[in-house]
Amino acid sequence: MGVLRAPDVLLPDFSRVDASKWAVIACDQFTSEPGYWEQADACVGDSPSTLRLMLPEVYLSQAKERIPGIQKTMQEYLGAGLLKERKGTYIYVERVQSDGFVRKGLVVSVDLEAYAFEAGSQSPVRATEKTVLERIPPRVRIREGAALELPHVMLLADDPENRLFDVVTSHLGEKLYDCDLMLGGGHLTGYAVDPSAYDRIGEIVDSYGTENTYGKAPLSLAVGDGNHSLATAKTAYERIKQEIGQKAAESHPARFAMCEIVNLHDPALRFEPIYRVMFRVDPGDVAHAFRDYAKKLNGQAEAQEVTFVTGKSEETVLVPHPEQQLVVGTVQTFIDGYLSSHSGAEVDYIHGEDSVRELTRPADTFGFLFQGMQKNELFKTVILDGSLPRKTFSMGHARDKRYYMEAHRIVP
Repeated sequence: MGVLRAPDVLLPDFSRVDASKWAVIACDQFTSEPGYWEQADACVGDSPSTLRLMLPEVYLSQAKERIPGIQKTMQEYLGAGLLKERKGTYIYVERVQSDGFVRKGLVVSVDLEAYAFEAGSQSPVRATEKTVLERIPPRVRIREGAALELPHVMLLADDPENRLFDVVTSHLGEKLYDCDLMLGGGHLTGYAVDPSAYDRIGEIVDSYGTENTYGKAPLSLAVGDGNHSLATAKTAYERIKQEIGQKAAESHPARFAMCEIVNLHDPALRFEPIYRVMFRVDPGDVAHAFRDYAKKLNGQAEAQEVTFVTGKSEETVLVPHPEQQLVVGTVQTFIDGYLSSHSGAEVDYIHGEDSVRELTRPADTFGFLFQGMQKNELFKTVILDGSLPRKTFSMGHARDKRYYMEAHRIVP
């Protein structure tokens, strides 16, 4: 078996359910903005909605109180016949983003036996960034006892020739939904993929793992968004496997997690760098320490440039022999070491060069600007370095993240 299979998809009966109220943005967005979720609640009102089937992470501290109601609603929707199942169906989705670009995706089930999130994993499906293990247990508690999974995980395919979506878009069947998304989320359209393309879809995805391996273990798909959600699904599945045994787990629905595959090279998918600003530091000392750090590196990666930003000046310095593939990794390793030996110093992760310059006006601040990661560097870095440094890039704006539409059963 390859890493994918066509999922058994549950979709609402759209003769009874308003699709624009059903679809709600991923739970890990707007985590510091309860006002957004209050607006979503007002939009939904009493209509059936995925808002009632998941826990926005802004309310994670209320998980104990909210989880029973979520699980009850799942059963109510299933019992009322609001959800209709399509067995073994790949779904092609087109998302018109807030910037007008159209992103193409393919909803699939990924075999969790082919995925691992631990640092240094050699599995065909891997995390791109380090997983914060402390974030998994509360999410597992949400999943335990849940009848349904609603996916917001996005998997990246390194497919510069767009082979996968050329096949998918030439084998489209029935249109399944077509709706505007609430609160500036753009537009979403979904089509069933004709089964005649299924074998070819599997062959193409499996072939990714044989290309550009740099002498390392094959990497077929990399997690772009929702890493902790996929890690939670994996953790929950491993617990089930321990309880029922390997043989019984082979056919358990929790073995497969529903995700959306997106081509890394899709023009609609934009990578934006996330810069660093240090606070409560002596800028001169930071600059001196970084120069010393850079001189001591003796790696094989290509030379990198880093721009120092303070309220008084900007200066670009060269790192001649970096040990990490990405300049952001070189900078982050330095910052981690500096913070560990300078009590009181802090770092924040900033979008936009102008914001960095504004934040570094005070005398006790120091900013780092650098070239963002290029798309063709992502898979190479994950394969060679094991994972990306945390906060390496932003993959699109918050309102363009995945909305919940499809669901599938994770209990027999």
